[in-house]
Amino acid sequence: MKILEFIKAIILGIVEGITEWLPVSSTGHLILLDEFLTLGVSDEFMNLFLVVIQLGASLAVAVLFFSKLNPFSRRKTVQERRATWSLWGKVVVGMLPAALIGIPLDDLLEEHLYRYEIVAAALIVYGIAFIVIEKRRRNTAFRVERVEDLSYVDALKIGCFQVLSLIPGTSRSGSTILGGMLTGVSRTASAEFSFFMAIPVMLGASLLKIAKFVLDGFTASPLELGLLAVGTVVSFVVSLCTIRFLMDFVKRHDFKPFGIYRIALGILVLIVFLVRTVA
Repeated sequence: MKILEFIKAIILGIVEGITEWLPVSSTGHLILLDEFLTLGVSDEFMNLFLVVIQLGASLAVAVLFFSKLNPFSRRKTVQERRATWSLWGKVVVGMLPAALIGIPLDDLLEEHLYRYEIVAAALIVYGIAFIVIEKRRRNTAFRVERVEDLSYVDALKIGCFQVLSLIPGTSRSGSTILGGMLTGVSRTASAEFSFFMAIPVMLGASLLKIAKFVLDGFTASPLELGLLAVGTVVSFVVSLCTIRFLMDFVKRHDFKPFGIYRIALGILVLIVFLVRTVA
């Protein structure tokens, strides 16, 4: 039975590592996965597990973009270090809207918005948005091509779009990439900046969830800690591959395939919800 639980943790880590970075909503996939695969742990620990495995995913960003994000590198000139610090400043500005709204409303949003119909609607609406925006931007040059050329205003605008990701099914990467494109930022730069903002956002969310778990007096068994470690490591490894894939993909393609996939997934989530309701 323990082996089966670890296999489940591996599958959940794989799903997190893929769906956290592609603009397809990790929540929608986890809802469907929960219909067929559930860890043999308490609901409280399961909530902790799903948030903390994001740590592995965010570490993948730090590893892949370490050179670009490291302001202390001796290989960089003084000007390049200043540019790196400036990039971090824009990341902080970008994450502020979601932090100011998401932290105080975390429990309220989770209680009232984590519903099948909302997730399905968000999947479908944003899927349509990707298709429409890509069609409208066809053969149109972007105002900002590189993430280094983002202004603080651009960062704030993208951060405001990230607030929409507080709605389950929206997708954090999906909302920030769409926001970037709507403000004239290229697909590549939007994706990169989305990845960079994920580091403090996901780290903060994980630490907040751990703190709540501890303060509420919950404890984890050795098996649960093992499952958490396995899920986090798998999420890290899969995230490395997923991020590399997406950065290569956006250089040659647009996001319409993801829009179509989101619509199909949203319909599937809705069908599952209706079947459960009738049953």
